[in-house]
Amino acid sequence: MTPSLIFLGVEPLIAVGTDLLYAFITKIFGSFFHKRNGNVNFNIAFRLFLGSLPAIIFGTFLLEVINREVLNKYVTLILALVLIISSIISFYKGKSRNKKLNNNVFVLIGFLVGLIIQLTSVGAGVIVGFVLLNFTNLHPKEVVGTTIFYGVLIALLGCLSHATLGNVDYLLALYLIVGTIPGVYLGTCLNSKVPKEILRKIIIISILIIGIVMVVRVFGSI
Repeated sequence: MTPSLIFLGVEPLIAVGTDLLYAFITKIFGSFFHKRNGNVNFNIAFRLFLGSLPAIIFGTFLLEVINREVLNKYVTLILALVLIISSIISFYKGKSRNKKLNNNVFVLIGFLVGLIIQLTSVGAGVIVGFVLLNFTNLHPKEVVGTTIFYGVLIALLGCLSHATLGNVDYLLALYLIVGTIPGVYLGTCLNSKVPKEILRKIIIISILIIGIVMVVRVFGSI
């Protein structure tokens, strides 16, 4: 959503703040349906969130002290690189999940992801999804459900932080939310019926395509 808003002319930092509000509202519905289907690993989700708390505070400080023009200039390119790198690595490592992470490592990952989310709004679905797909025994359906639940928690904190900085367009967020609610329900229903390997490939290819489109738009604007 953030790159789409930026492409449509929304200031990058406003796009990030608005996307976090949009993500919080829509992920509530997705989280509810996934929880009902038993697709949420609460232990991992809360460990990630525990690490994200100090990251949000630190990220807010950075947003206040770094020049706004500098942040706006690089946020789109950073988003694109995160998407492309994550998807490419997933193609090669998604099937070999021999190396498992210690539960405490998720706290550190939560800190890193929380900081990235605060600055770009991307991370809960891309970075955490990649880690859970490759370094845990979670089924792809649980990966989706867990990242969405974690996304609810982190999006709320990030949104509140950006709201205090004036980086949220509430009317725009309302338009996005109204159009997305039926899509969230439909996507959750499809998730419960799509085979495991097909779902994994759909996730990775979608991330890669979005990243490539973003890079093309960045260099096209230059």
